[in-house]
Amino acid sequence: MLYTSGTTGRPKGAELTHANVALNALTCHKMYGEVEHDVHLIALPLFHSFGQTVQMNAGLAARATLVLMPRFGAGSALALMRRHAVTFFAGVPTMYGALLAENVPEAERAEIAGNLRIAGSGASPLPVEIHRRFEERFGVTVLEGYGLSETSPAVTFTPRGEPARAGSVGRPVWGVEVDLIAEDGTPVKGPDAIGEIVVRGHNVMKGYYRRPEATSEVLRDGWFRTGDLARRDADGWLYVVDRTKDLIIRGGFNVYPREIEEVLLTHPAVNTAAVLGVPHAEPRRGGQGLRGPRPGRRTRPEQELIAWCRERMAGYKYPRLVEFRDQLPTNATGKILKRELRAAPTAP
Repeated sequence: MLYTSGTTGRPKGAELTHANVALNALTCHKMYGEVEHDVHLIALPLFHSFGQTVQMNAGLAARATLVLMPRFGAGSALALMRRHAVTFFAGVPTMYGALLAENVPEAERAEIAGNLRIAGSGASPLPVEIHRRFEERFGVTVLEGYGLSETSPAVTFTPRGEPARAGSVGRPVWGVEVDLIAEDGTPVKGPDAIGEIVVRGHNVMKGYYRRPEATSEVLRDGWFRTGDLARRDADGWLYVVDRTKDLIIRGGFNVYPREIEEVLLTHPAVNTAAVLGVPHAEPRRGGQGLRGPRPGRRTRPEQELIAWCRERMAGYKYPRLVEFRDQLPTNATGKILKRELRAAPTAP
């Protein structure tokens, strides 16, 4: 039984069968490709399905060496990569952002890149800007995947041997079906049409522990409703857009926070960004405003950053409120906790 991350609400216990976990670990092992020996750097907590299945169990199945970190630190992680000639690293986007913030000499970067054959990302969408910068700095393409605690977790992964598509989490893994549905449950057809991700296969949980009502909400006709919005291209590659709960309605238009975050991360002074909707102070105007906290150095005042966004986004998309933060709240796996940001006092 693994508990969900609780990024948008109260964590729930996902009941996974032995077959769920074993098949998912073996599927991950096959996805990585057969090599004589791998060395995994495990910086993810092992109580979470990402670290437990995708690295620990899959690594044990491959007879790999597992290098464990009690707590992730970018400098320590890079030092361990060099010391143990790490070939496999998996992390969440905030970890990749921290690695990029480290000042690493060119010779050390080359040594790390020479050994590292797989860099995987999951748990939340990897911003395209971080994807590009990591490949540019370390010479390794990040392979992105998608999964949830309820799906053991792997649902999709970027196929090895095929060029990665920045922003995409790849295609369904072996034995797993993925579809997109509209709010009324009907299938969404056509490339780039947005719908909720539903999953069916050997990886789907039995249900939530002692939560029959919550279970019935997400398990319907053999399909698991994820609550995540995505689109598919003509080749079947999946692109996660956002959580259904994070969707912002402004002036009658849909605003996807991830799209705004992607733009914010191209600003040189922005290290991490989280965008969420807040109720507008004037009800007659309707809808929600956009709130874009930014941690890190206070090199730009709020109004200047808003003006910068306004030049690059549609009128209904750019943030009206910006908060500067030294850091954003995250859970133990490094996911940004937007529910805590919503609970925080709003700037006037």
